Amino acid sequence: MSSQVLSAQHSTEARTAAWIRLLRAHAALTRELSSRLEGRHGLSLRDYDVLVQIYFAPGRRMRRIDIARTVILSPSGITRLLDGLERSGWVKKEHCASDARVTYAALTEAGLEKFEQARATHLADVEALFGSRFSDDEHDQLAELLSRLPLADAGACNSE
Repeated sequence: MSSQVLSAQHSTEARTAAWIRLLRAHAALTRELSSRLEGRHGLSLRDYDVLVQIYFAPGRRMRRIDIARTVILSPSGITRLLDGLERSGWVKKEHCASDARVTYAALTEAGLEKFEQARATHLADVEALFGSRFSDDEHDQLAELLSRLPLADAGACNSE
């Protein structure tokens, strides 16, 4: 076999291995982080993600359709998720005065408290499961590498 064929084969195998590791790491981390949030705070990782988005939005409210895009849920999926957060008293629905078709999800005082309680332990969990595994230089390198992926910064929150 020629060296070009061997090199191409190695490259394909390395890329496949990297992709599989990324998928497995993501699945394992999200499963563990969600389990910890659920156990300590009664929140799924998706619930927490929605609270993060609203917390850092201007006026601590967001259009529901924008939340759906940010957390990659369908409009019906975000409706179900927000309905649960509303029943818990953490989010409330607000209507737009200038456009009746627009509704917002706004953080309530109880939601603000819930988020701030969950945030402290969640960030500690992220550090323990992810952050502590890399040096500062490796974090910078990983962030740069991941920024090359399509939509890698969609909905990103610099404060979280």
